[in-house]
Formats: sequence, structure tokens, C-alpha cells
Amino acid sequence: MDRDEKAPFWKDSTITAAATNSVKLGLIGDNIIQSKSPRLHRTAGQLTGLDVTYDRLIPKDMGLSFDEVFELARASGFRGINITYPYKEVVTSKVTVSDPLLRCIGALNTVVFDSDGPKGFNTDYTGFMNAYRSVRGTEQPGVVCLIGTGGVGKAVAFGLIGLGAQAIHCVDLDPAKAASLADTLVALGSQTRIEVFGDAVAAVDGADGIINCTPLGMVGIGGSPLPDDAMQGAAWVFDAVYTPVDTQFLQDAQRAGLTVISGYELFFGQGVDAWKIFTGIEIDHAALRIAIQGYLPS
Repeated sequence: MDRDEKAPFWKDSTITAAATNSVKLGLIGDNIIQSKSPRLHRTAGQLTGLDVTYDRLIPKDMGLSFDEVFELARASGFRGINITYPYKEVVTSKVTVSDPLLRCIGALNTVVFDSDGPKGFNTDYTGFMNAYRSVRGTEQPGVVCLIGTGGVGKAVAFGLIGLGAQAIHCVDLDPAKAASLADTLVALGSQTRIEVFGDAVAAVDGADGIINCTPLGMVGIGGSPLPDDAMQGAAWVFDAVYTPVDTQFLQDAQRAGLTVISGYELFFGQGVDAWKIFTGIEIDHAALRIAIQGYLPS
């Protein structure tokens, strides 16, 4: 029986101490009913001989706060948890982050519960860079309009600097948040020009790439961060949303003839990087993709 069909771990009185080859994982987020993370990590477990459980932990459905769910996961023997919208920034105060770059990003998506306390990581950063390279190879990002400067937006912005973007136009409904990210990026001292815009349509003018790091387009939310006619003149787009994979934003981009980088590639990349952090085991990426065919898009 699939783990999703069983009683939630916090209500399951049959759960006992984990076997040595068992790994207990989970995802904390608000809109994660259709998340494919459980399938990815359980399949990785099957390929590596581990018995993996992976629970969706939705605070409002559990009648608990984020802090309470986090502590419950730690106390319940979880090896680690992934963190998604809207908790990627909130979780930073609850963990130790050893990597100075990740401390600068100020957002985390992966937590490991070690004996000396929880440790925080960000695999969105590496996942985005790998997703970009898988589609555009060594081609430079150019001038990029980044719509949404929250948790995933921060990680993607650092990834853009790592890829050598010429400029990043930061846009957010909260101007202070966009300005804060811009200040952080400028402080890195890179060659990338950083600008803040109050309007996405203005920010996309002259951009080579357009990135959606808002929840717009997600299952249960819908929509797009831009009108379709605003994409003309750009070369490529990336959407951090992957449920559904074929968002309105990406459909509009395809009709406009732009190169599309799907949020699924970020999902897969951050997932395999998180798996390595959770277990210390390298996974064959190609084998994992094949193994999950029929459950996730290729």
C-alpha cells in the first residue's frame, strides 16, 4: 500500500523504532497535495535498497503551526525534511547553516536532523543552475527579469550570479523584499548588475530571460505573473512552479517562441541533491528518471 493511503504518522499508533535501513523523510508546506517529492524520494529508496517513508506535512491541515510541525518531525525520528512555500525563510532561524553562501541567501529547502541539532541546506540554488544548463548549456543568461524574491527567488538569484548573468531585474509585490534581495546581491561584489523594479511589465523590457518565482500558476492558484504580450523579445523563460508542469506562463512563452525551462527540472535537481544530503548516497540520475516514468513527466 502506498504510504499516502496509511494513517498520517502523527496519528499512527503502530509506528515503532525505525529499522537500520529505514529513512523517514517529509515535506512541510501549504499547497503540497500534488507534490511529487514523495514519489521521487521513495523511488530513490527502492533503487538504493532503503525503506523510505515521505510524508506531506501541511500545518493548517494538522491544526498546528509551522514551529510545532517542525518540532514534531524532529521528535518523531525524521532523518530530514524538505521545506517549501511559504516557510523557506522562516525555517532559517531554527537550524544551523554552515555554508556562508547559504546564510547570505537567507532561505532553505532542506533540513537534516543530526544528533547535535538540525542543519539547513538549499538545493534550489544548485537545482536551478543544473536545470538551466540542461536546457541552455553554456549559453549566458544575459539580462534576466526575476519575478518573485521570496525563498525560491533568492536561491534562483544566487544561481543566476553563478551562471554569469549580465543583469537581474528584481520584482516583487513587496518592494521592500525586492530591495532587500538586491542589496544582498550587490554586496556579493559580482559583475552582475542588479536593479529593482516596481512593475513586472517594466522589468521585462529588454530582458533576455524571464523567471517566475511566485506561486502564480500553481495548482489551486492559477494565473501568470505576466500578460502574454509582454514576453515578446525575450529568449528564454523559467517557471519555478512544477504542479502543473505546463503552467499558463510556460504555455504563453511557448506560443511566443521562447525556449522553456520547466520547473520540473528544478524539482528533479533539488530533489536528487537533497537525497544525497539526507542519505549520503549518490543516485544514478538517469536511472531515477526512468524508474519514475509514468508517475512524473520526463
